[in-house]
Amino acid sequence: MQIGAVYPQIELGGDPGAVRRIGRAVEDLGFAHLLAYDHVLGAVHADRTPRLPGPYTEQDPFHDPFVMFAYLAGITERVSFATGILILPQRQTALVARQAADVDLLSGGRLRLGVGVGWNHVEYEALGQDFRTRGARQEEQIELLRRLFTEPVVDFSGRFDRIDRAALVPKPVRPIPIWLGGSGEVAFERAARLADGFIFFGGGGVDHAVDAWTRLRDRVRGLGRSVEDFGADYVAVPRGGIGDLTAQIDAWREAGGTHVSVATMGRDLDSVDGHIDYLASVADALGLS
Repeated sequence: MQIGAVYPQIELGGDPGAVRRIGRAVEDLGFAHLLAYDHVLGAVHADRTPRLPGPYTEQDPFHDPFVMFAYLAGITERVSFATGILILPQRQTALVARQAADVDLLSGGRLRLGVGVGWNHVEYEALGQDFRTRGARQEEQIELLRRLFTEPVVDFSGRFDRIDRAALVPKPVRPIPIWLGGSGEVAFERAARLADGFIFFGGGGVDHAVDAWTRLRDRVRGLGRSVEDFGADYVAVPRGGIGDLTAQIDAWREAGGTHVSVATMGRDLDSVDGHIDYLASVADALGLS
């Protein structure tokens, strides 16, 4: 099982130096990957109808995952990168294909593209996309991305996108794996049909994630797809000490999980050094470095 870390973006004040330091530390400490969340804009929540259900506001800083990973590709050699998740339906499909392909090329095939539908309707409107059709659009986009990654010329006419005999050149070094993230039966059903893996967020605890993974695995198997080729990443949110975290990781490994991403946010770590020191403790406890 691969063990990675989550970039703690909302606790670093948008500091560009933190990107370099944490990216290098994650590699030097022996973690397999760095996962980054995605938001283009943060919106004011107060006096909003319909309300915004997510946790982030206009005060939370985010770096664009593709830009950040392209930078880190140039100063690392081994660690891989995962978007967890890129809010795909609010972005132009062909542009995502170009950006993802370049990150994969510049990193030597180290990108895992995790996508989802998001929750911020203000962000969708600002980017000129329809929040109400995001699920249907994502399904079409996944098909189109795979074609752009592999076919010499694409002629595509769908509900949301039209490509008239055009090509993505240069292409990624391999078909970039596309994982889904989210929660609920709609997300699981869509992933079972379309995805290469799923990212489970740890807010409900590892037992909840294990139960969801068991049900998703049954869906994948029921569709005649190989469970062994389907990945499962659990974003572990430590609630206590290192012992609690290692217990979560052990439980996820027992359940057949393929990846774990350790989140350091929410632990009152008020500096880059604090996050790196915590990751070093995790790496030591897990025998990574």
